[in-house]
Order: sequence, then structure tokens, then C-alpha cells
Amino acid sequence: MIKRLHLFCVCVLLLCGQAAAQSDHNFEVAKYLDIFNAIYRQLDVNYVDSLDPKKTLGTSITVTLMQLDPYTEYYTEESKEDLRTMTTGKYAGIGASIRFSEKEQRCSISLPFQNMPADRAGLRPGDIILSIDGQDLLYKGEGSKADFSEMVSSKLRGEPGTTFELRVMRGDQRKTLLVKLTRENVVRPSVPYSRLLPDSTGIVVISQFIEGTSADVRHAVIQLKKQGMKRLIIDLRDNPGGLVEEAVNTVSLFVPRGREVVHIKGKSWASQRSFVTKLEPLDKDMPLVVLVNSSSASAAEIMSGALQDYDRAVVIGERTYGKGLVQQSAELPYGAVLKYTVGKYYIPSGRCVQAYKFEDGEPIHLADSLTKAFSTAAGRTVRDGGGITPDLIVREDSISQFATSVNETEQFLDFCSHYRNTHSSIGPAADFRLTDADYEAFCQYMKQSDFRYERNSLKLLEALRAMVHREGLENVVGRELDSLEHAIKQDNDYEFKRWESELRYLLESIIVFYYYYEPGVYDYLLPRTHVIQRAIEVVRDSHLMHKLLSGEPEA
Repeated sequence: MIKRLHLFCVCVLLLCGQAAAQSDHNFEVAKYLDIFNAIYRQLDVNYVDSLDPKKTLGTSITVTLMQLDPYTEYYTEESKEDLRTMTTGKYAGIGASIRFSEKEQRCSISLPFQNMPADRAGLRPGDIILSIDGQDLLYKGEGSKADFSEMVSSKLRGEPGTTFELRVMRGDQRKTLLVKLTRENVVRPSVPYSRLLPDSTGIVVISQFIEGTSADVRHAVIQLKKQGMKRLIIDLRDNPGGLVEEAVNTVSLFVPRGREVVHIKGKSWASQRSFVTKLEPLDKDMPLVVLVNSSSASAAEIMSGALQDYDRAVVIGERTYGKGLVQQSAELPYGAVLKYTVGKYYIPSGRCVQAYKFEDGEPIHLADSLTKAFSTAAGRTVRDGGGITPDLIVREDSISQFATSVNETEQFLDFCSHYRNTHSSIGPAADFRLTDADYEAFCQYMKQSDFRYERNSLKLLEALRAMVHREGLENVVGRELDSLEHAIKQDNDYEFKRWESELRYLLESIIVFYYYYEPGVYDYLLPRTHVIQRAIEVVRDSHLMHKLLSGEPEA
């Protein structure tokens, strides 16, 4: 009796302590809201300049959310359409991305999407947008260029079925075109590519998880099986995630019914949820490889992690991003929306893939020595600490800093647009090659554009010179620094020759994109991508697949 009474008293004290803590928390919330409200009212009435509530209070909201995680975001009534587009993959417009042209001080078409209004109207990458329904769209320095581009983009979007006139200028040809466009619902395919390779190996690319992704994957797999597919590679590289349900339903295609794929744990009971496979699989035995990289995140990590935990697929590539947080949306006053984190997800082995922390938007993963070990269904050891670590690590093909810098310039895309405008057709995507004359024309084009490569090593050297000057050491090391600068500096002619193979690769892939869209690019990249070729080798080797999935070391 005394023990029961003691236990009862302990429980009462714990409940009272929790209630007191919650009361203190509620008081602190009310206190600081009152203080903030009083501060703003004082400033609004007495501050020397008029306050812009959209700017000041909007910034306050942004700063508050920055204290949380990167995925908790506030959407105004004007921007909440971006959230719907992100989750559904749908919006109404002409089906084309745009970019700002520094040379023209206008926006230009970056890429028309295949079989969408812009594409059917004959618009091409690089076409300069002059006006919409007669309204001139020249950037005049008012506001940021990003805001200007967003304004132009919003004018291109609208209600399905509405029509407008778009006047464009075809870049280097300086030819003006007037086209009438009718907006329609635009949906980017979540399965942009599926193909059967000559050795009965199929490949399916999943670019995102939106409404209907699992159905699209199912259809692609069925079609490949009809063509004789005996083994499958699923490419989740650069897949940012999306809808958890679609990832679960996609896993359902390959594992038995009734298996848990992901469990969500949050603060409230309402956020606790388990997702299991509900359908009979299409194929639970076919050899399966999943490709991932550092940009595979969220739902892509659920899929790759679940297939790894059930020893259903060999995961190949690089450690994934590490987004193990789940969001939901809440309607706010005045049409605004808050997307906020409600829990963490845990895959079948029990691990959470959330990164340890983020710095400048990049995930920081724990070292293996600090992580916790978990086991797959077959007893293989897997670890938490951020992301999914592949069963076989294969690094992505690297690109030099020089080639990357060239690729990021406006002139690079302008040349690709020029090539598209001056060549009515090219050969098959997989076989496309620039001629030597084409590459030389590209080099001359970049030189005439006054392209300058800013080497990071020269920036560091400049900082070192400044330090040497402050310490009065010019007479001691000045000549050595001059020699070092001379050694680092190279003429751009040399750099374009040195990195020719990389630059050709980048040029050819973009030009192929401009003619054949995403399917053509995958045809071009397939034989040139090391990680895909390694995946083909692995999935064809039944002995190696068994060793990797059973936990035996690779010979």
C-alpha cells in the first residue's frame, strides 16, 4: 500500500512539474509577443520615417523561421502557388523556364518543355522576351533582377485557357517573332527517362516524387518487362524528394505487401504515423540497383534507404543529402501558408537519415565513430548520422574549376543557343559530337565576349600579398610571390585546350538537350557516366550482387 501511494505521489509530482513548465512556456510566449507588439506600435507611431510593414514584419517572420530548420517556410498569398507547384509538380503557363540576360537587360527563354505551349509555338532557348500583350519588358534598374525575373515569370503564368501575345527576338539573328500562346496546365514528368539496354538491363530515372510518380514508375517497369528486362537500375540522383506516400508506393513495387517503409515521429500524437506497403509487388526478386548522390534527399532517401534496409537493392553512388524531416502546411490569415516541420522519419532499420546540422544550407554528417549502428533484414550493419551511405561508393565524374566557371556564364548558354539557331538538326543524341571547327568557334566566341577566369589561387595570392605588405616583407619574399603568380597564371588559350574534353562534354550535353530534351540527354550521358556504367556491371554480376546484399566483403 505504501509503495502504491509513493508511486502515485511521484506521478502527481511529475504531472505538476510538466504543467508548471508548460505554464512558464506559455507565459514566455505571451510576454515576448506583447513586447514585440509594443515595440512595433511605438516605432510605427513615432519613428522618424514611415515603416513598411511588408518589409519589416516580413523580415521578422523570415528571421524567426531561420532559427528553426531549412524546411520551415512562410509563403505569402502571392507566393503560395510555388508551394503547390513544388508538391504537385503542376502549374498553368506556357511550359518554359526563363533566365535574365545581362547583355540584353531582359529575360530570355531558358528552356521550353517538350510538347508544351512554348515548344509547340516554336520558341527556342535564348529567345529574348520583348513584350507580353504589348507591355515592354526591359529591366530599368528598379528592384532586383531576381524580382524582375519573377515578375516576368508571373506574367507568363495564369489561368488555363487564357491567351496572350508574346513578342520575342531570336538572339544573334536579331529577328523579331510574335506568337500567340494559350496557357495550360504544365506537368513536368517525374519519370523523364526509361530505357532497355542491349543486355536486358532496364534503367528508370525518377526526378521527383509528386502525385502519380508511383503509377508512372509502375507503367515504365511493366513496359520494360514486356521488352525483356531481367534486371533494373533506378536512378535517384539529384532527386530532391517530394511526397512520402509516392515514395512508399514506389517501394511497394519491389517488396512484399505489409512491410513498413517509414515511420514518422513527432511532438503530437497526430504526427505519429507509419507507412506500409499496401499492394502486391510487381517483382520482388528481379536484381535491383539504386543510384544516389549528395543531392538525393527526403523521399528519395526513404526509397533508397528502405530498399537497402530490406536488402532488396544494392545502393550505389555517393552519400545522400540527409533530410529526415517531415513537413505539413497550415493555412494562415490573408491567404498565407506556413510549411513547417512536424516530425522526423525513421526507415525500417530504425535509423533517421537527418543530418547532424546545417551550415550555410549544406548538411553536416556525423563521423562514423559518433554514429549508431543498425541492422538490415539480412544483418548487414548500416548507420545513422546523416543520409544514406551507399553499399558501393562510386564518386561522380568531376569537372574542373575552369570548365565549371565557363559553364556558369551567360555566354556559354548563348553559344549553345546560337548553335541551335544555325543548325536545323543534329544526328542521334547518343552519337552527337562537336567538330573541331565547332569547338574552335566556341573558343573564339568566349574570347570575343571578354570572358575572364578568376582563379581562386590568385585570389589567395592577392590576400597573401596584402599580408606581406602589412608586415613589411616585400623585400624578403616579393620575388618569390612574383614567380608564383607567373606560374599560376595561364593564358585562356591554354585553359581551353587543357580542358577541351570537359568543355566538349558540357557543350554537347546542353546542345543535345536543346534538340532532344531530357530523353536525348540521358541517351547522350548513358555511355559517358562512370557511375551508371559501374551500376550496369554490378547488376549484371549475380555473384557480386549476392555478396553486397549479404554483407560479405567484395573481393
